[in-house]
Amino acid sequence: MRAKDIRDRKGDDEPLTMLTAYDAPTAEILEDVGVDMLLVGDSVGNLRLGYDSTLPVTVDQIASHTAAVARVADEPMVVADMPFLSFGADPDEAIEHAGRMLKEADADAVKLESGPHTVKLTERLTQLGIPVQAHLGLTPQHENETGLFRQGTDESAATQILDLAYKHERAGAFSLVLEHVPANVASEVTDAISIPTIGIGAGPDCDGQVLTVDEVIGLSESVAPFSKAFGDVRGEMRSAVEDYVDAVRSGAFPDDEHSHYEDDLDDIR
Repeated sequence: MRAKDIRDRKGDDEPLTMLTAYDAPTAEILEDVGVDMLLVGDSVGNLRLGYDSTLPVTVDQIASHTAAVARVADEPMVVADMPFLSFGADPDEAIEHAGRMLKEADADAVKLESGPHTVKLTERLTQLGIPVQAHLGLTPQHENETGLFRQGTDESAATQILDLAYKHERAGAFSLVLEHVPANVASEVTDAISIPTIGIGAGPDCDGQVLTVDEVIGLSESVAPFSKAFGDVRGEMRSAVEDYVDAVRSGAFPDDEHSHYEDDLDDIR
């Protein structure tokens, strides 16, 4: 799936689906069930790498996880999430980092946590053939500045989100993630722009939805207030590992069924 395919889904009766994916086995499952976009999110930092936030995640780490996902994902769009300080400072470095995701990691697009500083970069990247998904509202890479709170909650802030949505649309972004904003603000933005909006904590009126796969499958210890666990993988994993530990300690595993014996090798000393 390419940027044009996503852009052409604007206003479809069937909303777009997007989930994070950080490894090949997960990507295979998500493709099998028909998820449209796989986001190799910088959320890999706090969900899989043991960091307290997304900020320590490096370009090399995103490239490695993106490559793993892209190796097995044929139909979904694979979107690489550009990590903290990989863009926004030196434009040439930003282009190089984003280009790596397509050239080396085989991503189909990159996502930028967006603001006034990413409008020109979005335009330049799309000119060079690097599709860009913009991201407004709550941008976790700015947590030290804004905190992890709902954004766009007054008229001035909501107007700024709408203005930046217009600017990134004109700059060539093929879609826009709206995170943790009032549902009516997201609805207004969705109606105002011609590219699909992908909501996360932004209500039901966006053109699609995205969540972390860890929350959806119930692998996370906790779930964001705007998210939902649709399974209990954490509980299933714990139960399976407990059964394994008990079986080993009791001597029940491995048994004859899981062991192989070779004739004439009973005494090799």
